[in-house]
Amino acid sequence: APCMYRQASKNDYQDVLEKIQQKTLAYGDRTLMAEFRLGQGADLPRHSHPHEQTGYLVSGELTLTIGDETRQVKPGDSWCIAGAVEHKATAVEDSVAIEVFSPVREDYIPQV
Repeated sequence: APCMYRQASKNDYQDVLEKIQQKTLAYGDRTLMAEFRLGQGADLPRHSHPHEQTGYLVSGELTLTIGDETRQVKPGDSWCIAGAVEHKATAVEDSVAIEVFSPVREDYIPQV
């Protein structure tokens, strides 16, 4: 069932990779929003998935590669990664990003 409202909490972070944590925020039938915390030096290897992914950097700095294009991403910057396009990221410093996935990433729906 959709989670239309989710109160702020310091809990519910899942370890995704070394120095990378993910927390599912609100989600509905078509989109899911997640918070990612990346520690300085965290390396998200090149990967792809069928979901479109739209992101916003809240704090920190990332080196983000989408397809063949690499950019330095600073707070306030945003991006959109089409489904099936390979991408990777490295945290230049401790960073927080908010990302929305469509369709919903079933693997990010919290198991109660």
